[in-house]
Amino acid sequence: MALTVVEPPPVGKEILELPPAVALTPCDPWPRPYYLEGGLRRWCKQRWRGREILDIFRDEFRDRTPEYYAQSISSGAIQLNGKPVESTQTTVKNGDIISHTLHRHEPPVTAQSIGIVHEDEDVIVINKPAGVPVHPAGRYNYNSLIEIMRAERGGGWNPLPCNRLDRLTSGIMFIAKHKKSAEKLTVQLTQRTIRKQYVARVKGQFPAEEVVCEQPILQISPKLGLNRVRANGKEARTVFRRLAYYPAPEVDGGRQREGYSIVRCLPLTGRTHQLRVHLQFLGHPITNDPIYSNARVFGPDLGRNADTAEDDESIMDRLGRMGKDEVAEAIAYHDEMVADYEKKKAEKMTGRKCDVCGTDLYSDPGPHELGIYLHAQKYACMEDKWSYETPLPEWALPPPGHEEPAETAETDLVTAELEKIEKLELEKSNNDRPNSVAVAG
Repeated sequence: MALTVVEPPPVGKEILELPPAVALTPCDPWPRPYYLEGGLRRWCKQRWRGREILDIFRDEFRDRTPEYYAQSISSGAIQLNGKPVESTQTTVKNGDIISHTLHRHEPPVTAQSIGIVHEDEDVIVINKPAGVPVHPAGRYNYNSLIEIMRAERGGGWNPLPCNRLDRLTSGIMFIAKHKKSAEKLTVQLTQRTIRKQYVARVKGQFPAEEVVCEQPILQISPKLGLNRVRANGKEARTVFRRLAYYPAPEVDGGRQREGYSIVRCLPLTGRTHQLRVHLQFLGHPITNDPIYSNARVFGPDLGRNADTAEDDESIMDRLGRMGKDEVAEAIAYHDEMVADYEKKKAEKMTGRKCDVCGTDLYSDPGPHELGIYLHAQKYACMEDKWSYETPLPEWALPPPGHEEPAETAETDLVTAELEKIEKLELEKSNNDRPNSVAVAG
């Protein structure tokens, strides 16, 4: 854990005691200790059922070694339903509770505040910062969206997220204030009358015309967060429309570097990493995506048009080294000419171990690792006639010397899609209406 110099509080403010170097926390402490956690409890996920407990930890949690997890099982630090596990081969069943008592090292997240787009007595519509996970997961617990909001509004309040964004993605989320509101919003967000629009900054000159990608997506490795286009994957459909293209300035005696495009994205299905995978397949990955825009992992073509499993093993092997032996370096760091020392200021293993638990220690993430250029900009509901939208994020604004991108009916994909749905519903209603028959008197 990195130490931070804290300025003295203003006169009249309460001076709190410094936290201890190591603390043992209860199951649900308050106020939240944002520096570590003593225990972590997880429910059995569906894909864990019927698997050996060591296999689950080895395949799902990459921040510690298989040897560490085997030792934790043997010592009783990992328990099943509150009791020591008999063997590393013990099978996990539905309903089992796995608890792992550990000395926790939680990564820092951005200090950017959670923006409020709308708030009433039922719901808060927020603008989630990039780099913050929604729920406690993996190495993140108190540095998660729901825990940060709970800390800001009081421990008795329970935020209820109704949709979810990837940790690296920013944008609109719906946080219900009570169960009834959460149930209503969740139903709405799964109906076909809801449309959502993302904006992304992608490699190269994206086509000017509308692009529809209907490639199915398969989860290759949940541990590494890798998903790819596969014929045996789940159905996925995304509509893309370019908002702007910005060529790169000339460098090195007139040599032209590749520019980037700002693209609107309309997902019509909800697969994991759908936009990131579809953009990679089209040859225009998100420029700073540490997975799908990583030439060290996918090679110089960055996985364009790749839809077979022939290189999956080598890709997973290379991806597994990112953040361990190597920095997870996306091509954007080169494209934007970030200095070499900045590229090396990234999260990876330092070679040092924790004095308390012997865990391999990571360095802090660099600013370029706290998010990717993908933002959930707009949600709209045709049935209830509501719409929430954020401004374009800073990275989507035109660089110096360029004008603001022109908003048109073609680039506002949500409005166009809702109008299309409304037209189809009207046609269906007219077709279902019985024909009138004239009766002679």
